[in-house]
Amino acid sequence: MKDVARRDKPQVAGIGLGRGTASETSRRASGNAKRKTEVRRPLLAVDGDSFAHRAYHALPKSILARGRPAGAILGFANVLLRLYRDEQPRAVVVGWDTYEEPTYRHKTFAPYQSGREFDDELIEQLDILPEFAAACGFANAKAAGYEADDFIASAAAAEERRGGTALVASGDRDTFQLASDRTTILYPVRGAGLARIGPAEVRERYGVEPAQVPDFIALRGDPSDKLPGAPGVGATGAATLLRKYGTLEKMLAAGRYPDHADELRLYRSIADMAEGRRAGPRMGTQSARGEIGGNGGVVARMERSVIRG
Repeated sequence: MKDVARRDKPQVAGIGLGRGTASETSRRASGNAKRKTEVRRPLLAVDGDSFAHRAYHALPKSILARGRPAGAILGFANVLLRLYRDEQPRAVVVGWDTYEEPTYRHKTFAPYQSGREFDDELIEQLDILPEFAAACGFANAKAAGYEADDFIASAAAAEERRGGTALVASGDRDTFQLASDRTTILYPVRGAGLARIGPAEVRERYGVEPAQVPDFIALRGDPSDKLPGAPGVGATGAATLLRKYGTLEKMLAAGRYPDHADELRLYRSIADMAEGRRAGPRMGTQSARGEIGGNGGVVARMERSVIRG
């Protein structure tokens, strides 16, 4: 056996697996292992406005930086950096709302989120927070006419398509529709940190599947977004209807709520984050760390190599 082993060595070298090539093979193996590790680590998609608003109202207004209000900045920074430390994501993207012009949801349903007013001190800090995220090496997703929800939903969908997993951090329960075997929602609970919401937790809370959440919202309504819902239908009634019919469309086809069919379809389209993805923002590739914005058709792109974990 020793003689065979000695004869094997020059034969291996003779077919081009000498020192240099072996080193190259090792580098390739290392690179492949790194890519596989990065896929296993999740993408973290954060609803920036959701956590900024929470921080602004939770912390004293007396918190200042250079004489300017800074409570929302401090609170948001603590949350974002804690998320990064605890979850160790491969990449981070922070989605932001825009207030300069109405979104496509406002244009299709005028009462959407009507009556919301924000303090000037909060708006001032919201303008600064994307700079903080970029300084950390994280990507910002923001474009006129779209909400943070649209971008984080697009980011999670893109990550699932590439075979990875996603964490969606948001205080908006609309994001529960994104829960899947590859996407987990990190939802803030008062006094209990962040709850991890997957399909089982959605079923436990609402009695419906994640894919049914837009139908559920359309039927039950959403006071915070000014969606009225179906007359006389609450959370229990909405879940019961969806267990019976499966979808809002099938329920309408069965003749239920014929006088409100168009309105209910509209409410569903507003609540459905997939509608936001189809309407414009997409997460694909981007070569820089800075803002993911749009031009022309409002296209938001994120590259695999951006925002390293």
